[in-house]
Amino acid sequence: MSSLRVLRAFSTRANTAKFAANATYPKTVLNTSVYFRSFAIPNLKRAYSTEQTEQKTGGGSSGGDSSGGSSGMLWLGAAGLLGAGVGYYFYSTNNGGILEKTQVPIKPKTIDYQKIYNQIADILEDNDWDDGSNGPVFVRLAWHAAGTYDKVSKTGGSNGATMRFSPESDHGANAGLKFARDKLEPIKQKNPEISYSDLWSLAGVTAIQEMGGPTIPWIPGRKDADAATACSPDGRLPDATKGPSHIRDIFYRMGFDDREIVALVGAHALGRCHPDRSGFDGPWTASPTMFTNNFFTELLGRKWVEKKWKGPKQYIDKETGELMMLPADMALMQDKNFRPWVEKYAKDEELFFKDFAAAFHKLLELGIPRTGEEKVYHFKKTDESS
Repeated sequence: MSSLRVLRAFSTRANTAKFAANATYPKTVLNTSVYFRSFAIPNLKRAYSTEQTEQKTGGGSSGGDSSGGSSGMLWLGAAGLLGAGVGYYFYSTNNGGILEKTQVPIKPKTIDYQKIYNQIADILEDNDWDDGSNGPVFVRLAWHAAGTYDKVSKTGGSNGATMRFSPESDHGANAGLKFARDKLEPIKQKNPEISYSDLWSLAGVTAIQEMGGPTIPWIPGRKDADAATACSPDGRLPDATKGPSHIRDIFYRMGFDDREIVALVGAHALGRCHPDRSGFDGPWTASPTMFTNNFFTELLGRKWVEKKWKGPKQYIDKETGELMMLPADMALMQDKNFRPWVEKYAKDEELFFKDFAAAFHKLLELGIPRTGEEKVYHFKKTDESS
């Protein structure tokens, strides 16, 4: 049917029922909002009001014949609604010519997560930040957003991105993370379709992989909370001054076992502590922007002594005094169930990478409703991209 004939079908009273039963639209009609607003919808309304009038007055057979009108389907691809992402409608004539509509949802826009991964990778190098890299603070952001999960109450976790709100943004454990959130904001603005929850977790995955770590399976679909009422209470993240009992309380609450706990703490191969944030000072390893098993090799291979200073209790290596360990790190050496995994990971980086990838993926998934049918992404590192 040509565009001209479609216009005539809408405009001619006698053809209304015939058109309703056999209508098809050319692509130009379906995709042109001006066309519908100016021609299709006004004329359709006139045709139906006329048909109903003729039925009431007992007019000609075409007006009173419900066989064509009741079974006919008029496809009004309302382009204004399409543009708004609402969906399109099927209009059918039932019950004596009364219009009834059924909304058909439009498939959501496909998000190119590899593109966003690459955009995050592009901002990792930063000579104005610690050791020239934003990578470690992105890992910390992802970890602190997810590490608030409580398996009993089913609250917390990375779903919600609640660190955007006070009081969670002001929790002592999250000091300094505003920098990471602000650094990722331009990427959010370029890709408004991705939630903050997904963006922060993806930033952690990107940082680990780009700094030489294992490939982390990642699944999108996190939703952002609307208000501070969704914030997790303070005290759910680990206290670095505590020992094995506290460590287990924190990680068991989330559903981790001893092996996973040690694997996750291995991320201390990255970054450093700051007196103005955590109160502690210094890096754990001599390569704080490279993801390796060096946290474990340093923990076992050096002699650690308590640092003499006015800050909180921490340890430094006796040889140089340049590296540090926290009391919670030292607890891994002192506990009979933690230590065997420290030793295994120090000897076998491949095993550490394997276990860390699984544990970090689990961390990011805590509290996220899943069906089991979601797509799992394995991102190419930027040096692997064609």
